Parts: sequence; C-alpha cells; structure tokens
Amino acid sequence: LIRSTSPPECVVHYNSNKMSGDYTTTTTAAIDMSDTLISLCCSLGVLLVTSLGYKYIDPTGGKDVKIHVLYIATAIVLVALLPLTNIGQYVYTELTVALVGAMYPVYRSTKAVCTPDEDDDKVWLQYWMFGGVLFMTTTFVDDVIQQDIIDQFWLGSLLFTFYWLYFPLTCGAQVVYEKFTAPYLGPTLKPLQQQMSSSIIYLQQALSNVTHLYLVWIVFMFLPAGVKRVIAIAIGTVYPTICSITAVSTEDIENDTYWLTYWSVYGCLFLIMDVTEDFLGRIPGFYSLIIVTTIYLMLPMFRGADKVFRKILVPLAGLQ
Repeated sequence: LIRSTSPPECVVHYNSNKMSGDYTTTTTAAIDMSDTLISLCCSLGVLLVTSLGYKYIDPTGGKDVKIHVLYIATAIVLVALLPLTNIGQYVYTELTVALVGAMYPVYRSTKAVCTPDEDDDKVWLQYWMFGGVLFMTTTFVDDVIQQDIIDQFWLGSLLFTFYWLYFPLTCGAQVVYEKFTAPYLGPTLKPLQQQMSSSIIYLQQALSNVTHLYLVWIVFMFLPAGVKRVIAIAIGTVYPTICSITAVSTEDIENDTYWLTYWSVYGCLFLIMDVTEDFLGRIPGFYSLIIVTTIYLMLPMFRGADKVFRKILVPLAGLQ
C-alpha cells in the first residue's frame, strides 16, 4: 500500500480558516484605527473653526434676533442630516463636545483672567453659569443612549448649544443672563447665597473636626457609585453657580476673577474625572478624592483654585 503524502483535508481547512481569521482581525483593526484618526481630525477641525470664529468675528451682544433664528435653523438642519450620513459619526463625538464645551472655554477663561480687561471675565463667567453646568450634568446621557444615531443627534445638539453660548454673533450666555438669570434668578438666589455661605463657614469648622469628617466619609463610602458621582458634581457646581450669578450682578471684579479661576480649574478636574472614572470609578476612595479636591479648590480658606491656576494651568496654556 502506498500512503498518501498530501495533508489531511481537515488540516487544510483549519489552516485556511485561521489565516482568514487573522486577515479579518487585521483588517478590522486597521479600519478602527482609520476611523479613530478621521474622528480625531474632524474634532480638531471643529475646534479650529470654533476658535477662528471667536477670534476674528466681533461680538454683537446677541441683539439681532434674525441671527439667532438663522443659527438655530442651521443647527437643526445639520443635526438632523449629518447623522444620516457617514460624516455624523466622525463629527458628533464626545471628544468634539468636550473640546468645544469645556476645553476651549477653559483656555479662553484662563486667558481672560490673565488679561487686564474686566469685561471678558464676566463674559466667560456667564458661560460657565449655564454652559459649564450643562456640560457637567449631561455627560452621562450618551452612556444611557443605546442607538448610535440617537447618540449623534444628542451630541450634535449639545455641540451647537455650547457654541451658541459664546459665538460672537449670538452671545447666547449673555442673552440668557440678561433675559432670565439677572431679572429672575439673581434676586432669588442672592439670599440663598448668603445662607449657603454660612453653611460653608460651618463646613470649614467641621473640616477641623476629624471625628465628624470620618463619620461622613464612612456613610459616603457605602453609597452606590452613581449617587457618589451626583454628589461630587453637585458639590462642584451648585454653590459655585449661585456665587457666580451673584458675582456677575455686582461691580466687584475680584469676585468675578475668583469664580472664573475656580471654573477654569474645576473644568479640568471634571474632565479628568469623566475620562478616568470608567477605569478607576470602582476603586474605593475615587469619588472621595474628587470631592476633597473640589473642596480644596472652592473654599476661600484654601484658595486652591488660585494656586493650581497660577502654577499649573497658566503655564500649560502658555500664558503669563
């Protein structure tokens, strides 16, 4: 009998399937890398257009209603149509929203504090009172949305909302402040701000009592992660927002500068928390560290925001 020297058929099929699987894996990885690079370029392109528009277009104060109507109509068309094409998945991303809604405002706020002009401090403080809080309280929504196309609609809507707030032809944050915040919220929140300031003084005293602080921390550690996140964001936004509204309504520029400095630094802290919490959020003490850092930045007894701003944020922004 002559034994056949050809390899078994099953072995041939196995090797063929393995080679096909390796090729498919390589192709998928290449496509994913290509999509990531395209998305990054689109996000940076949107940031470039945003910065050029803010730099070279003279602000109008948002007085012209026609401009608002045109902007909103354009936003509706782009938000509705782009997700129906392949462009939407590259433009309407979390990175784009973070760059336009947080990182660029942090840079402009840092620059505003470093310049002698007082008006730009109020302009960006008005932005953080609405846009900053909106950004920090809606980052979880895209995690809840399951369908990609609906997620793109949502991110696109946020993107145009943030830009509307500081686009020189619309000045949305200023419009919101003049039409709603100043006449309605300001008088209501001023007494509340005084009451909360008294609570802040009590908090400063409580911080010196290690026993009280330890008991509060023990209770906090047993809370669900989602509740901890809400508490951390509330501590970082509620009282500063009320104080910012009160500061903008007065002529004292020092208060404007103080809270604009805080928002610039806290905006960076929030972005760090948002990026790392998927990996570190389950580690005990993560949100406790965020809260302790927030209190350090916020309380006048520490003036942490000013220290971090001068020693870290200003050099990173290339300012003096």
